[in-house]
Amino acid sequence: MSPAPTRTAPGVRLMQKVSSTRTFARIAPHVIPAMDRAVHRLTRGRVILSAQMLPGVILTARGAKSGLPRTTPLACMPEEGSGTWILIGSNFGRDGHPAWTGNLLAHPDAEISWKGRDIAVRARLLRGEERAVAWRAALDFWPPYATYQSRIEREIRLFRLERRD
Repeated sequence: MSPAPTRTAPGVRLMQKVSSTRTFARIAPHVIPAMDRAVHRLTRGRVILSAQMLPGVILTARGAKSGLPRTTPLACMPEEGSGTWILIGSNFGRDGHPAWTGNLLAHPDAEISWKGRDIAVRARLLRGEERAVAWRAALDFWPPYATYQSRIEREIRLFRLERRD
C-alpha cells in the first residue's frame, strides 16, 4: 500500500482538518469535481487540481441506469508495485453512496485517466478481510475517512481497480 501523505507537507494537516468538517462535506462535492474536470480538460489530462493534495484519477464508467459514459474526478490510493488503485466511496461523509459506486457495481469495466494516461480497468468491490486490510491502509493514507465513516450508517464502499487487457 502507499504511504500516508507526508505529515509535514505544508497544508496537509490543515486540509485533513478542514476536509473532516460538515461544512466541507456540504460544499466540496459541488466545487471540487467541477474544478477538477475543468483543469483536467484545459491541461489535456495532465493535471487534476485536487491531486495536489491526494493522488487522483478521472474515472469514466457507464451509468448504472443510462449506460452512458459518466466522468468523475476522484481521489485514489495507488497500490505501489501492483499497478492497482483503491477508490473510496466516502461521498465526503454524506448519506448515500456516491453514484459512481453504483455505476461500477453495474458496469465494472471502466477507464481511468492516471497521470495523463488513459488506462482500461476493471473494478472489484472489496469485501471481508480484503476490505478490512484496504480500509486500514486508507485510514493511514487519509485519516479523515474515519470521520466520514463515523457520520454515516452505511459502510463506505471500497473498490480495487485492476488493469484489463
